[in-house]
Amino acid sequence: MSKVIIRTDAAPAAIGTYSQAVKIGTTVYLSGQIPLLPESMTLISENFSEQADQVFKNLQAVCEAAGGTLNDMVKVNIFLTDLSQFATVNEVMSRYFQEPYPARAAIEVSALPRSAQIEIDGVMEVPSTY
Repeated sequence: MSKVIIRTDAAPAAIGTYSQAVKIGTTVYLSGQIPLLPESMTLISENFSEQADQVFKNLQAVCEAAGGTLNDMVKVNIFLTDLSQFATVNEVMSRYFQEPYPARAAIEVSALPRSAQIEIDGVMEVPSTY
């Protein structure tokens, strides 16, 4: 199987030596998304809830570019600079996912790129390859 590089202008461009996502067969590995606005590559705001919302919008755009939806995600890794925001993450995530929910981890980290307060990556399964 060959890998397919996923790229969309509807999500922030990669800011390093990585791809927005890589698809192998029916599995898509999504790179971490932070709350950047795709059109300006700037943080949406300092408000945590708005940052979380933007991250899910960015992930949604990459999932769609790969031929799936957020509900096709099977594993989500959430990185937070303040674990006390966990309840807010759950509230925002509930607006984007339907049951059955993906497997998930939430980890507090000391810092994230561009001083973001949240970053999320994950794995998605889609019906077929391009």
